[in-house]
Amino acid sequence: MLFKFHHALPCSQKPSFLLKDQWTKVMRSVNMENLRTGYLFPEISRREYEHSEKYPDAKIIKLGIGDTSEPIPDCIASAMAKQAMALSTVEGYSGYGDEQGEKALRKRIAEKFYKNMDVKWEEVFVSDGAQCDISRVQMLFGSHVTVAVQNPSFPAYIDSSVIFGRAGNLQEQNGKYERIVYMECTPQNDFFPDLSNTPRTDIIFFCSPNNPTGTAASASQLRRLVDFATANGSIIVYDSSYAAYISDGSPTSIFQIPGAKQVAIEISSFSKFAGFTGVRLGWTVVPKELSYSNGFPIVKDYDRIVCTCFNGASNIVQAGGLACLSTEGFQAVSKVLNHYKENAKILIEAFRGLGMEVYGGENAPYLWVHFPGSSSWEVFAEILEKTHILTIPGRGFGPGGESYIRVSSFGHRQTILEASKRLTSSLRKFNFN
Repeated sequence: MLFKFHHALPCSQKPSFLLKDQWTKVMRSVNMENLRTGYLFPEISRREYEHSEKYPDAKIIKLGIGDTSEPIPDCIASAMAKQAMALSTVEGYSGYGDEQGEKALRKRIAEKFYKNMDVKWEEVFVSDGAQCDISRVQMLFGSHVTVAVQNPSFPAYIDSSVIFGRAGNLQEQNGKYERIVYMECTPQNDFFPDLSNTPRTDIIFFCSPNNPTGTAASASQLRRLVDFATANGSIIVYDSSYAAYISDGSPTSIFQIPGAKQVAIEISSFSKFAGFTGVRLGWTVVPKELSYSNGFPIVKDYDRIVCTCFNGASNIVQAGGLACLSTEGFQAVSKVLNHYKENAKILIEAFRGLGMEVYGGENAPYLWVHFPGSSSWEVFAEILEKTHILTIPGRGFGPGGESYIRVSSFGHRQTILEASKRLTSSLRKFNFN
């Protein structure tokens, strides 16, 4: 059965909230009406609140919503503080900057992350984060385009497609939208879709390392994806937000694959590798070689969208981005990344010690834990009830997430050790089948 989400009070959409004589004459968007009742992460927050009301003395450990926990390195925070203080001086004050981002940061991103990939700084658009860019990229295309997503996948790809009118109706029997192609990604196919049985779509959303499964696509797999898009005249929207976590030599960018610049857009972020989840900074690469079916360069339309819908990332935050990519800053954030990777190892050991199948955790800060035959929401609820640990039910990432939970490795070391202890001592007693 499809789980019916309910918003926390701040996100209420109850149609009876206002008396009828207070209604306007403006019709609600049919696309908004077509969305599932609520977004996944506010629902998790609502359940956390209810649990804390039920157990006011419990120390809840949050391994659910993927929010970083460790302090931003001093050299990076100091760069932002310096920029902020400069704004109080005549010499240091600056107002609006380029909507596409400061040239120095765009150049540094191209040099640091796309060396030898022929990505030019003019193709890099600095933003306030990957999630906002997902919707800005969606603005490039009309409501008639067809969309494919990994199953399971990050909810924003599907929900933004619904908002832009590309999804069709939600099918209650299977929890899928009728016009979206769901590319099944399971342990049986190494979490990479069978492209030989995947119908052509205009847009292919693909995330690697993947959220929620924590798995990274290999070079040979991405070669097949690029070839598939090239043969079909499709565009890949590639989310590489977790690329900094890759440890096994898997590609960190779609543009490492020859030919990708003709068929792909890449979205990425400072959030998870630099601790900028609250600071907000990301980027999107739109190659000049990428065009519509009439030959018009897509980068020109994206530039127009950015200039119309966005006044540019904060100059204070961009100073922090530059500091992240300095030699000192990158070494500092790499130490924090290693902290989260070690956390993942601790949690993997805990779940595998309980006999669970665990995927991910090596190339991403997420573990994808399998509870065969179980409802993911019931597993989520049982773990929260018995251990006071928040996870994310896999079903929230689509039908392909049923019987899984996603576990985040973000957290202080003592918190992760405590979580491991609670899981090991409590879950042995319960049968989730």
